[in-house]
Amino acid sequence: MNPAIKTKTRRLIILCSIALFIFLLGLNSNVVESVYSGGLYPLTSVAQRFISSLFPFAVGDFLYLFLIGYCLWSVFKAIRNFKVPGQRILIPLQLINFILILYIVFKLLWGLNYSRPSISGQLGISHQKYTTKDLVQLGDFLIGKVNNIKGQIQSAGTKKEAGITELESKSKYAYDKLARINPFFRYRVPAVKPVLLDWIITKTGIEGYYSPPSGEANVNMRLPPVGLPFVTCHEISHELGVAREDEANLVGYLVSINSPDLNFQYSGYYNILRSVLLEIRIKSPEDFAILYKKINEGTLADFHLEQEFWKKYNSEMSGYMGSAFDQFLKINNQPKGRDSYQDIVLWVFNLYNQPGHSPLIPAQNKTLQP
Repeated sequence: MNPAIKTKTRRLIILCSIALFIFLLGLNSNVVESVYSGGLYPLTSVAQRFISSLFPFAVGDFLYLFLIGYCLWSVFKAIRNFKVPGQRILIPLQLINFILILYIVFKLLWGLNYSRPSISGQLGISHQKYTTKDLVQLGDFLIGKVNNIKGQIQSAGTKKEAGITELESKSKYAYDKLARINPFFRYRVPAVKPVLLDWIITKTGIEGYYSPPSGEANVNMRLPPVGLPFVTCHEISHELGVAREDEANLVGYLVSINSPDLNFQYSGYYNILRSVLLEIRIKSPEDFAILYKKINEGTLADFHLEQEFWKKYNSEMSGYMGSAFDQFLKINNQPKGRDSYQDIVLWVFNLYNQPGHSPLIPAQNKTLQP
């Protein structure tokens, strides 16, 4: 046997064994939580963020560009050498080994967090179903909060625009505040960066993302200012090992509404209100019409601004990306795909509805009455 093929085959066996072990580990959520999410990951992620925080740019974006460049170079090299004796066996072996390495690295750096137990369960939030009446009451409450905070912002003349440094520092402060209630929110060595290719990212409909290679939370700073605080808190939750998008929305909501900054509070309530109104519009168009009339003009202007923003940037490409992301979620223990984003409505309802209310909810909010 060709020595090169023999070496690649031996490497394939080793990589397959490691990948299989990681896969089997992921089948037991309690083991993942104790060994990985609560053990190894907090150490490796802090180390990643420490390194990334030394650079003012998104390190992960450059790593992705390097990976793309390496893949293109490898494809060119494979095509050029395909007719060389032995390469028809060697090239597929190299490809499989490369894919296995990517799988192993992804799972060890972050991906195993998809297999951890429910974050909502760890935070003591029940899954009690709500009625349409409950949903309308929740929407009414959120509109009251949004109207009140928007009025305070307008009266105080508080600026909405914030740079990435301010978003990072204020998010860190809000996380530290909640960490005094629940250590789950402990956020060490922050690393929040603006996305590198923001025009392309915006065209694909992405507001932000977590970068496993660098441990960074990446925020699309092209977004309308109203969404940036919530998106930042959401992406930081991924740094803490919250892998599932629905649960990252939950954490982002809790952190933003507990911030002393009015713009953070508004961003949190505003973003969840959108999800609640979407569901109300589907289940009860009549109630939606009544609630919509209660929303203040400033918030309606924010809705319109966002709508125009996405109309300007988001093309059919976002649909393709949405379909791809949908499949990605489904193969990572989120069988409902992008529909899981709406689970936030269930959890927010239960946050306010459970007996005694959650300590994670600000004291002045412990009622569904606006």
